[in-house]
Formats: sequence, structure tokens, C-alpha cells
Amino acid sequence: MTPTRVVAFGGGHGLSASLRALRHCVPELDLDITAVVTVGDDGGSSGRLRAERGGLPPGDLRQALVALAGDHPATRRSAALFQHRFPAAVPPAPTIAAPVPVAVGDSLAGHAVGNLLLHGLTELLGDPVAALDHAGAMLGAVGRVLPMSRQPVGIEARVRGADPEHPDEVSTVRGQHQVAVTPGTVESLRLNPSAPAACAEAVTAVRAADWLIFGPGSWYTSVLPHLLVPGLADAIVSSPARRLVTLNLVAEKETSGLSLPDHLDTLRRYLPELKVDRVLADSTAVADPAAVERAAESLGARLVLAPVAVLDGTPRHDPAALGAALVPVLRADR
Repeated sequence: MTPTRVVAFGGGHGLSASLRALRHCVPELDLDITAVVTVGDDGGSSGRLRAERGGLPPGDLRQALVALAGDHPATRRSAALFQHRFPAAVPPAPTIAAPVPVAVGDSLAGHAVGNLLLHGLTELLGDPVAALDHAGAMLGAVGRVLPMSRQPVGIEARVRGADPEHPDEVSTVRGQHQVAVTPGTVESLRLNPSAPAACAEAVTAVRAADWLIFGPGSWYTSVLPHLLVPGLADAIVSSPARRLVTLNLVAEKETSGLSLPDHLDTLRRYLPELKVDRVLADSTAVADPAAVERAAESLGARLVLAPVAVLDGTPRHDPAALGAALVPVLRADR
């Protein structure tokens, strides 16, 4: 029997939650999973590598690989190694025989091992997709991880009130990190370059998919960027796959003031031809189900409500609960 081919879009913790949820579906569904990951990160370890060495920022790609890592004890140890982040080095105490150590910059501090490994593999193999496939084999990954483009992109937003002292002023905020933490209201989003080439392997996966999954995740910096890559957007629209949107549990800083219906409206704003089949939301996070249902219907979708949040009250998706909610959705006939 042919497996159900699923392509999940996003980046960071949201995509990781989605991929872990899909893995929880595997006992009941035969899935072929592909993650398509944003490449706009410019903060932390990824931002340093991108600025100093060039190439794709590896952090979100690493997170997706780890989410798909196999369950063998050896691969779990490898996954833990990928996530290990070097702490700042503590200089040795001076002794009588040794002079006081000279303070030097700690170039490894803050870097995740997996980021360095992915960057090294890309330099060694000459192609980020080959590097990701090799790293996936090292981790026994149960799916494939692909970048949305082989070239890194910049994320820029027109933001109203980015400067709290001038709440009505609209200015340009540049960089994924700066957009993610802006105190203002994002009014429009664009990539730099404005039309990056889509990763060919990602386009092929989208065209062959049975389901395309968007979210959860940072809406402006992880979800919407995929819709701004022309080749990927064309493939998303023309694919025979059904489309699922998983909504966030709460607004993030970058989406402050954006309601759940507004989240759905932005998808149509940036890709007017997009049609959606299902919208999945947490049953306790939806304050106004009727409004979310109307927004879903405007995209052609049916709203599905399910308890998908962790039970400790923090705004995080529970991979097991999300997986349980995904099974009947992905199994449903057209």
C-alpha cells in the first residue's frame, strides 16, 4: 500500500512539534514525511555562522532533523549531540607555575554541535540538500528535511509602532530576529531577495504530496515566508494535495493583536489562490469558534477542534495529543 505523503512547512519549535506529532501517527498511519524549512534565521548560533561563513542558517534545519530522529539508543544519543550547545569556557585558575591566563574570545560558546556539523557537511559535500540527507542518515531520520530555498533569505517587515515612542509611525524592520521581537504591529512582509529560487526537491515533494501542513509556528517568520517563494507558492497552489492549517495556541510577540481568524486571513492575503481543506485548532484556545469557523470557510476549509495543548498550562502543543488529532484528519477520504 502506498504511504500517505505529507509535507510540513515551518521552522523552529512549531515545525518540530508538528513533526513529532506526525511521528505519533505512524503506528496507525503509513506516512512519508518531508519537512520544508525556512532559511531566514539570523539570530544566535545560526546568525553567527551565516554572517561569518555564509550558507544557510542551520538552526531550524537541525531542529527538524532532531524531531525526525530514529528511536534507536544510538540515534537518540546522536540527536542529543546535535542539540548540545557549547557553554562559555571557564578559564583555568592561575597557578604559581603558570601566568594568569589572558582572556580570549570563546568562538564555540553558544554554538549547537548540530549547527557546526551541518555547516561542515555542506562545505564538504558542496550542497545543503546532500548535507541534510547525510545528517538524516546519521540520525536514522524517519523523514526528509529540505530547505525552502538553497539560498539564505532576509526577512523584512513594515511595522507600525516599532518605536514605542512613535506608535503611529511605520518603519522597516529587517531580520528574522528583529521581526520576531518587534513591539509594533506587522503590516506587511517581504523577503530579500524578493523572489528566491525554490529548492527543487521541495517543489517535487509538494507536487507529489497527499497533504500539505502549515503551522503551528511563528506566523510571520516561519509560516508565511514559504508563500513568498514564487516556485514554492506555485507548487502549493497547483498540488493535488489536501491542505491543513494548524493554528497557534496564543499570539506571539510578532503577532500581538492578531486573532486566530486574522492568522487565516493573512494566508489568503499572501497567497490569494490558496485553498485549505481543514483548519485544526485547540478547543480551549478558540475564544470565538464561530469567527474562526467563518475564516476557515473563507479558505474552503472545515474547522476541527481538539485538545492539542500540553496540560501544564503553557502555550505548547503536545505532540501525542496533536498526533491523535491528526490521525482522523489525515485518514479521512476526500
